[in-house]
Amino acid sequence: MFWSNTQNLYPRTYSCGHCGNQVASAAGYASNSNDNLYICPMCTKPTFLGVSWQIPGILPGRSVNHLPEDIAALYKEARECAGAGAYTGSVLLCRKLLMNIGVKEGADEGKSFVYYVDFLAEKGYVPPNGRGWVDHIRKKGNEATHEIALMVGTDSDELITFTEMLLKFVYEFPNSIASSTTPR
Repeated sequence: MFWSNTQNLYPRTYSCGHCGNQVASAAGYASNSNDNLYICPMCTKPTFLGVSWQIPGILPGRSVNHLPEDIAALYKEARECAGAGAYTGSVLLCRKLLMNIGVKEGADEGKSFVYYVDFLAEKGYVPPNGRGWVDHIRKKGNEATHEIALMVGTDSDELITFTEMLLKFVYEFPNSIASSTTPR
């Protein structure tokens, strides 16, 4: 993407909410306050930076390799919701991911969320001593679904971290070994 007539701004270092890279930029568009639009030198997408805020926000968690397309889309959406401050939506998506992972790995559709946690644990998709944190994703998601309380940033950050670990355990780690042992 090419941006026309950018200005030289006071350089800012930030984590790009689009590509996730830690960048420094002085290119963008100035406003009549300290809130300016900076162009990421890596992905060329815009970030609106204020004194103590940024839009889009920093995505919690890290990307995970070797995900099936639909699982990757849900995980990305959960991270983007959290980055935009939509914490309840992020928590709900982490809960939904439990069902999607279970079904992708052979569980029946249309079951309860505890069924999917049990399925993942019984089939060896949950690491040793991991049942508690996988069940925590379900319980916090249930709270977001069935109670009035709104979720906060620490709730979504925690669930994204747990979801990331589950995705790495189920998809990234096994597929990394398989691809690294392929004859050259």
